[in-house]
Amino acid sequence: MNLQSSEQNSPHKGKTGLDRIIRAYGYSLCGLRAAFRHEAAFRQELLLALVLIPLTLFLHATPIEKALIIASIFGVLIVELKNSAIEAVVDLITLEHHELAKRAKDIGSAAVLLSLTNLAVVFES
Repeated sequence: MNLQSSEQNSPHKGKTGLDRIIRAYGYSLCGLRAAFRHEAAFRQELLLALVLIPLTLFLHATPIEKALIIASIFGVLIVELKNSAIEAVVDLITLEHHELAKRAKDIGSAAVLLSLTNLAVVFES
């Protein structure tokens, strides 16, 4: 496999300024739609966020405490998106059982578990 620099391969790397920002925003929305459509775990965690964020706003907590809880909620969603991206790339490369593919998926899953544990600790504090 001959890997060349991404700047030689990607037609998007030359974009700058407002055009790049607009395109990046569009790609981000496509990513959110894809995660919602194809990833059950993301949908479940998004539902959790839609319940916990309003609940957090009504807690008797300082603004900093509320911000930490909400940041932890977004952290779970962010880690889940990264885990889903890792899984998609691994599945693109091979659907056969391979120890490195399993390791990559397991490590991504562990990251989600830690982000959920962090949320539980912050929410309970």
